Amino acid sequence: MTSADPQEFFALFSAERRPDPYPHYRRWRERLPVAAIGERMFAVSGLAEATQVLRDPAFGHPEPEYLDPADRLPDQPVDESGRVVRAFLSLNPPDHTRLRRLVSKAFTPRMVEQLAPRIEEITAALIDGAPDRFDLMTALAKPLPVEVIAELLGVPLDDRERFAEWSHAMARALDPPFLQHPETVAPAVRARQSFVAYFRELAARRRREPGEDLLSALVAVSDAGDVLSEGELLVTLTLLLIAGHETTTNLIGNGALALLRGPDGLKPLGTDGENAARVVEEVLRYDSPAQLTARTALHDTALGELAVPSGSQVIVLLGAANRDPATGPAPDTFDPAREPGRHLAFGQGIHFCLGAPLARLEARIAFRELARRRPDLSLAGTPEWNPTTTLRGLSTLPVTSGA
Repeated sequence: MTSADPQEFFALFSAERRPDPYPHYRRWRERLPVAAIGERMFAVSGLAEATQVLRDPAFGHPEPEYLDPADRLPDQPVDESGRVVRAFLSLNPPDHTRLRRLVSKAFTPRMVEQLAPRIEEITAALIDGAPDRFDLMTALAKPLPVEVIAELLGVPLDDRERFAEWSHAMARALDPPFLQHPETVAPAVRARQSFVAYFRELAARRRREPGEDLLSALVAVSDAGDVLSEGELLVTLTLLLIAGHETTTNLIGNGALALLRGPDGLKPLGTDGENAARVVEEVLRYDSPAQLTARTALHDTALGELAVPSGSQVIVLLGAANRDPATGPAPDTFDPAREPGRHLAFGQGIHFCLGAPLARLEARIAFRELARRRPDLSLAGTPEWNPTTTLRGLSTLPVTSGA
C-alpha cells in the first residue's frame, strides 16, 4: 500500500496523541514509509526515505512569491523586484548558498564556544535560584536559551521578555497549513511585525555604533563585497530567534522529562554531568524538538516506487524517522548510555542546522548543571505539552528536589 486517506494522516497529529505520538508514528512507518496523501502531497517516515528527501537536490523549496504592494503586510521584507525575502533555510541554491555563507562568516564555531562560560553562569544562577518545587520550563528551559540568544544578538536586558513572547508566538505559526489554527495566525503576524520593527531600529544603531555581538557582525559581514540586505538581515534574525530559542527550550525540557521518567532520574548524566553530551544526542533522537519539515519537488522525480510530480509537497516525519530500527536497537527505548548514532533532528544536507553547535552546547551545560546542583530531581506532577506539532515541547514540567 503506497497511498493513504488524508484524514488518517492528519490524525497522527491530533491533540489526544500529542503526549506520545510515537506508537502511532511506528505503526504508520511500518506500513507506509513513503505514502501519497491525496493529491500532490507525500509523507515519508522511514529513515532512508527521509534522508533521501533531505539530501536530494530534486527536493527543495518553492521560489519566493512576488507581492503587489497592496497585498504586503506592514514591515514585510521584499527585495527590489517585489519578491518576498525569505531566510536561507527556505531557499534553494544559489540564493541559499550565498546567504548561508554570509551568515556562517559571522556565526562561527569560535563565537559559539566563547559563549560557554557565560552559558554556565546563566544556567547556574537559574538553577540555584529555583525553589525546591518548581516548573523546570519556567525556571530553566525557557529563560536560558532566550538569555543566550539575546546576549548573542546584543539585545538590551530590559527587552528580553518581549523577545521571548515574540519567539513563542511566531513558533506557533510554523506548523504546516493543514495543522494551523486560525487563532495562532494573527498573533504570529503581529509578533513578526513587532520583531522586524524592533530589529530594524537596533540594526541601524549597530551600524552607527558596532559592538562585539552577533548583530554587529551580521551588519558588517561581507563576502567579496557581497553583504546582507536589510530584508535579508531581518529574516535571518527571525530565523536565529526561533531556531536559537524555541528548539533549545524544547530540547532541554524533552530531555529532562525523558530522564526523570526513567528509573534512575538524573543519574545517567553522571555525578559531575560527564555524560551530558551523550544524553543530548539520545534526546535528539528519541524526542526531537523538531518533528516535521517539508520540501517541494523541484521537478518530476520519484520516492521509492512512487512518482512525485513537480510541485508536490513532501512532509518529512523527523520524529518517526528518528525511531526507525535503522537508527539502532530498541529505538523506542530511551537509553542514555546508547552510543550516539544516526538521527535527523538537525536535518541533513545543505540545510543542516547552522545552530546545532549552540543548541548542543546549551543543552549539555543545562543537563550537566542539573546533575551537579539538583541530583535528586524528580517529577512532581503531570507535564503539559505545547499545542504545536512542528516544534515539539512542553509548556510545563513540574519537578521537585531536596525532599
